[in-house]
Amino acid sequence: MKGSKPLPLIVGRKPLLEALEQGIVVEKIFMLRSATGDEISTIKRIARDRNVPISQVPVEKLDGMTRAQHQGVVAWTSLLNYIDLQTAISYVVDEGQVPLFVLLDGVTDVRNVGAIARSALCCGAQGIILPTSQSASLTEEAVKTSAGALHKIMLCRVPSVPQAIDILRLNGIQVLGTQMKGSVPIYESNFTIPTCIVMGAEDTGISKDVLKRADQLIRIPMARSFDSLNVSVATGMILYEAVRQRMLDAK
Repeated sequence: MKGSKPLPLIVGRKPLLEALEQGIVVEKIFMLRSATGDEISTIKRIARDRNVPISQVPVEKLDGMTRAQHQGVVAWTSLLNYIDLQTAISYVVDEGQVPLFVLLDGVTDVRNVGAIARSALCCGAQGIILPTSQSASLTEEAVKTSAGALHKIMLCRVPSVPQAIDILRLNGIQVLGTQMKGSVPIYESNFTIPTCIVMGAEDTGISKDVLKRADQLIRIPMARSFDSLNVSVATGMILYEAVRQRMLDAK
């Protein structure tokens, strides 16, 4: 969050419950590790149902966010709207389009997410999938980096990467994991069929779940042995190959 303008806060248990009940979109909830009670249980249940991330934190974190009586709960309201993944897939199919999604598996830098959204929108991807854990909070900086693309592309929050993959597969969407040592060069993979590209964390890459579940592990061929691409740059290169194949297929 360094250098990023803080998101508007909701402070306290009852204000947060009221906001959730009114349908206000919440980006993230910060909750005291030791917090208990009926209101806390209700907040957790609603957050789980709506795929809102909850971060268990010490009291010092909450005290640093606000001087008000927080009662062990502080939340960021969202600048953006989210859509259920199944609803997003159904919408794309109903529109007669071939699904193209990007699943972010541990991408935590808000600028990378913004840049990925910009490339995704330009290359025809319909949505970005974000798990509730190990994901960047979509702050004003993310929106700015995306040049507004985060307002124009569907954003889908899911409980976990494995659950997202299950939903994708049930809808006949192939899952392509990206890896520097992937067995398939991107130009040999078929992007003309329903596809989800999984991009891994900036430092560790895709998770073991993706390695096990992916239909293919793809790679970007390199001219030299230096193989360190920024995740947003790599996403743009893969998405360009996808749009190139789809444009040729449409002729």
